[in-house]
Amino acid sequence: MADAERDVIIIGGGHNGLVAACYLAKAGLKPLVLERRETVGGCAITEEFYKGFRASILAHAAAPLLPHIFEDLGLARRGLEFVNPPVRVLALNPDGPALAIYDNTGRTAWELEKVSAHDSHAYAEFRESFQAIGRLLAPLLTMTPPSLDRPTKNELWNLSKLGLKFRGLDKKNAYRLLRYGPMAVADLAAEWFETESLRAVVAARGIYGALAGPWSAGTSAPLLLQAAMDGHAIAPSSFVKGGAGALSSALAEVATSFGAKIRTGVDVANVRVVNGQARAVVLASGEEIEARAVVSNADPRRTFLKLVDPTDLDPNFLMKVRGYRSLGAAAKVNLALDRLPSFAGVEAPEKLSGRIHVGPSIDYLERAFDEAKYGDYSKRPYLDITIPTLTDAGLAPEGKHVMSVYVQFAPYNLKEGNWDERREELGDAVVETLAEYAADLTDTIIHRQVITPLDLERTYNLTGGHILHGEPSLDQFFTFRPVIGYAQYRTPIKGLYLCGAGTHPGGGLTGAPGANASREILKDLKSGK
Repeated sequence: MADAERDVIIIGGGHNGLVAACYLAKAGLKPLVLERRETVGGCAITEEFYKGFRASILAHAAAPLLPHIFEDLGLARRGLEFVNPPVRVLALNPDGPALAIYDNTGRTAWELEKVSAHDSHAYAEFRESFQAIGRLLAPLLTMTPPSLDRPTKNELWNLSKLGLKFRGLDKKNAYRLLRYGPMAVADLAAEWFETESLRAVVAARGIYGALAGPWSAGTSAPLLLQAAMDGHAIAPSSFVKGGAGALSSALAEVATSFGAKIRTGVDVANVRVVNGQARAVVLASGEEIEARAVVSNADPRRTFLKLVDPTDLDPNFLMKVRGYRSLGAAAKVNLALDRLPSFAGVEAPEKLSGRIHVGPSIDYLERAFDEAKYGDYSKRPYLDITIPTLTDAGLAPEGKHVMSVYVQFAPYNLKEGNWDERREELGDAVVETLAEYAADLTDTIIHRQVITPLDLERTYNLTGGHILHGEPSLDQFFTFRPVIGYAQYRTPIKGLYLCGAGTHPGGGLTGAPGANASREILKDLKSGK
């Protein structure tokens, strides 16, 4: 089928763009996905970074696709498999045994008993509380945020159903839900627990991907979103067998089986708008492809400030987009290891099979943020680490390992120098920090790959190097994401839509933005809007 016969163009072959393509094609439309790189996946990719060593180069452990998307698209039949180790996170401790948080509440309580009877008892209630709150909030993930100016009857009905469910919460959890949104996550953690390492693990979910510290207001909101995903306030360890790229490959197979077409190595230069309606995309090569609708999986700033002519947008809207915060604070380091390092305080290697947390206290996390706040990378950063070869040995040669290190804080804008000059400094700081917990780490490293925020922008088209397409703050959340008045995946330009992590419910590998956006696109195309 010729490109000219395609009725929907999707800019960007990241996992959300692919999810949208799957649903649109399944509904009978003919989407065309245009990906700038030679492979689809965006941030969900598996690549060889050293001879024989492959890693989820960017996203490495996150909440998997929402279950209904996995089922709707028949991904199990494509061989897609998620690995969920029993250890959710292991908090390394420089002064004693590491603390393991399991998926199993009882086992976690038993682990906590060794350090604090109070926390062992409190954890069960903590888990039950966020389960209850999560059940209430879960429908938000698949809900199109309502219009604040002109909510439809359906939007009002969905909100009223949520209100009825809220009335079903017991008083204690209803009070917590109302308080937690604007609260600093450090305060939330302190209300529940006395063990510093446990407080820090809880707080880490609130600041992940954000240019914010645990004492920043509103950092408890991401815990509520996490609870909506799987009933936990602490992020899970969920790996895609074969790396994150296996997810993208499976989605691409499903999309093409339904009739979508995918072109890689194609750079979109701009969206052609005629009389306020998106009519076509123009490629860097000069080729022009027409379509009934254009869907951008790029972040909001790139979409509106790079792909659309400013004369096609209202100045007030442009002002809002320019105010959308998307300066990243994270980097990535991938290590090829000759053998598994020995971590102090870890008596059983299987405890390393989930996420490994380095950030032993609230103060440590806040100090790491302070350095970034003033324009430098953290010399002792907060690290979220995985060793995927413990559960997926095929990612490295026999007996060898891959270590995937998410690094925070590393601001996009440096006060002194630039990222091309200071890349290896950052890599050194990460290795030195890790060596405080694994003294033999340096001896095991065969090769390292350092990906800076500037690399995230240049190589992966993430404006400002922001891994979540924009800050996950309260003023850029739900009906305010990306900007107020345009949280329904539509834009001021008729026929132009957003489907990426810059829309509700934000970043991660859930696929929810792509699925939600496809639902709204189908409504409009079927109704002739």
